[in-house]
Amino acid sequence: MAQQGRTRVTSKDVARLAGVSQSAVSRVFTAGRSVSPKTREKVHACAEQLGYRPNVLARGLITGQSRIIGVVAGYLENQFYPEAIRKLTASLQTKGYHTLIFITDSKGENMDDILSEILDYKVDGLVIASVTMSSVLARRCLQEGIPVVLFNRAQEDESLNAVSSHNYHGGKKVAEHLSEIGCRRPGYIAGLETTMTQRDREMGFINGLESKGLAITGRAIGNFDFAEARLAAKTLFGRPDPPDCVFVANDHMAFAVLDTLRHDLGLRVPEDVCVVGYDDVPIAAWPSYNLTTVRQPINQMVEETVSILMQAIDHPTMERRRIYLDGPLKIRGTTRPLPEEQTDRQTDTAELKDVS
Repeated sequence: MAQQGRTRVTSKDVARLAGVSQSAVSRVFTAGRSVSPKTREKVHACAEQLGYRPNVLARGLITGQSRIIGVVAGYLENQFYPEAIRKLTASLQTKGYHTLIFITDSKGENMDDILSEILDYKVDGLVIASVTMSSVLARRCLQEGIPVVLFNRAQEDESLNAVSSHNYHGGKKVAEHLSEIGCRRPGYIAGLETTMTQRDREMGFINGLESKGLAITGRAIGNFDFAEARLAAKTLFGRPDPPDCVFVANDHMAFAVLDTLRHDLGLRVPEDVCVVGYDDVPIAAWPSYNLTTVRQPINQMVEETVSILMQAIDHPTMERRRIYLDGPLKIRGTTRPLPEEQTDRQTDTAELKDVS
């Protein structure tokens, strides 16, 4: 092993001991590069013997690539985002990239600080997974030659790559389900109104209700925040004519709404009021919530995001892509069964999402 004060071991030293070229050593320590198992084993053994560790930063200076992908995230209280970041990180690692996480504040007001850090670290690409972060950041990064993909959000700006579930279709599915089970006074608890994610989900819900001869009878705003969603539920269901069902713009708020209905207002779910969320985070399937919700196809969303980003890194002038993935409505215990299925309904309370 290398001793303190000893001259730093280089890839040349490893190559000499292993009897291979310096470029072969470089390939061994570069994820995704082709090298024979025999050479890989020999190089790793010699590197361990000499105490060699590759200098990733120095390699980046030589190649002009940092092998770092920045991920801008916020709102980590929502269980959807930690899971998404974990899956993104794992997928990018298989491509030989490291992930650097940048956390936004609650209103996205630290954009200039984040942009400065992104440029300082010379990231090779950027995934923006924060609903509060303006598309201005994406455009400024593009001007600096950094490929960008918006994750789980979209903008009206068609020049940006984006991957999202089909929020409009999801909202429409919720409306159709609530109508089919006999709900007639639908309510809605909105997310952050400045985001297209929120607007598309609500518009799909509104149009779906209209197709069934229904309309929203009560609306409150939760801003994708747990505490605000509790207040919104108290406001909405404290009225003399409360809704008999409610679509909540994401699961994080839906959990707050369920707690408020059951424990603060003494209402029964789904007997007195039906509740539907959006995302299908793992907790949604837990027996304590057993939430009916629209599932975001997170594995497919991550796969498409990484694929677009890799293509954009290799081909900077590629045409921008916007992908919307359809997700199923997972019917569980917070909505009633169809009238004719009262005796045979099979819920999926024991179902667990794939978190591998």
